[in-house]
Amino acid sequence: MSDDTSDTGRPADRTPPAVAIVDAQSPGNVGTIARAMKNFGFEDLLLVDPPELDPDGEAYGYAGHAREDILPNATEISFDHLAENYHTIGCTAVTNEDDHGHVRFPYSTPADLADRLPTVEAPTALVFGRERVGLTNEELSRIDEICSIPANAEYPVLNLGQAATITLYELRSLALGDDDTQLPDLERVRAPEPTVDRLYDQWAALLEEINRPEEKRDKTMRMLRRVFGRADLTEREANTMLGLLRRATERPAED
Repeated sequence: MSDDTSDTGRPADRTPPAVAIVDAQSPGNVGTIARAMKNFGFEDLLLVDPPELDPDGEAYGYAGHAREDILPNATEISFDHLAENYHTIGCTAVTNEDDHGHVRFPYSTPADLADRLPTVEAPTALVFGRERVGLTNEELSRIDEICSIPANAEYPVLNLGQAATITLYELRSLALGDDDTQLPDLERVRAPEPTVDRLYDQWAALLEEINRPEEKRDKTMRMLRRVFGRADLTEREANTMLGLLRRATERPAED
């Protein structure tokens, strides 16, 4: 039986979606999006009717380390080529509210796409539009599906760089493997039960030492068990707390 995933944790033989920007007016926004792509593991930048990207200008200034590879390797294409050669996902803040219109409906959130896009057997492109008006209805009518970021109903419109950064963050699992982020392994190893039991014994000893009323001790111990049960203390955390409790228990006797 073949393995369906690579050793990075990504689906085997799948490339991350390309990022397409249509008719951006500001070179700085192109640079910002390139930087977000670098942050979250995306590499293929497609530009439809882009502004001039001067190596000494805003785009390269905003791109961070993406100025070294993603931005200079960007491909300029036509919208026709984009629509005909990619499974396209148009990103828009404004959607139809129901199924009476299908230009902007139905739609997915970026989190929805993260779960579903790995099953799409085609080159995929996330498509972002202009700063002020986004993608036109005519453009959206040629796009395969719609994505929208949940936001405040009173002001749902994000600027181009924000929208791309949020979307790419949510879809990072399509580009980065399990071991490709700067975060360490988040798995926590709970302290052995004998250590946790010693911690409870030490708490009981402290309650006795400070003359906690006997009729309240059982209730207090139950509360402590619930607190530490939810906390899933590591062995180091439990041992550190044991040491502190011992010092606290012994101190009254020293006085």
